[in-house]
Amino acid sequence: MSKSTTQARPLSPHLQIYRFTPTMAMSIAHRITGTALYFGILLFALWLLAAASSREQFDFVNGLFGSIIGRIVIFGYSWVLIHHMLGGIRHLIWDTIHGLEKETSRRLAIANLIGSILVTLIIWGGAWAIRGGL
Repeated sequence: MSKSTTQARPLSPHLQIYRFTPTMAMSIAHRITGTALYFGILLFALWLLAAASSREQFDFVNGLFGSIIGRIVIFGYSWVLIHHMLGGIRHLIWDTIHGLEKETSRRLAIANLIGSILVTLIIWGGAWAIRGGL
């Protein structure tokens, strides 16, 4: 048996080796938001089914979505949608072979998080202002 096959092989890299970075966090968040979009679309489908069914069912579903918990869920879903969209734009930028440097990638990750929060707040603030309150 040759000496090279008896020596210990190197272990694969694992999370204890890597330092947690904003780019890693946004990669994980992008996957989680993508999964959350599947569940959020079920809420939209429920609303459409209620709208197609009867006035009573539509009023019931609107009442659920209009409650405090329903509004929190819809607020979270809107943030998930915007965060995932901005993450997709960040990936499109990377596909053009731009922003791949370590510092630029870190800044894009931070901008993704801040931008998604700001855009969500702007949309909800605008809707709140148009509707005249909660």
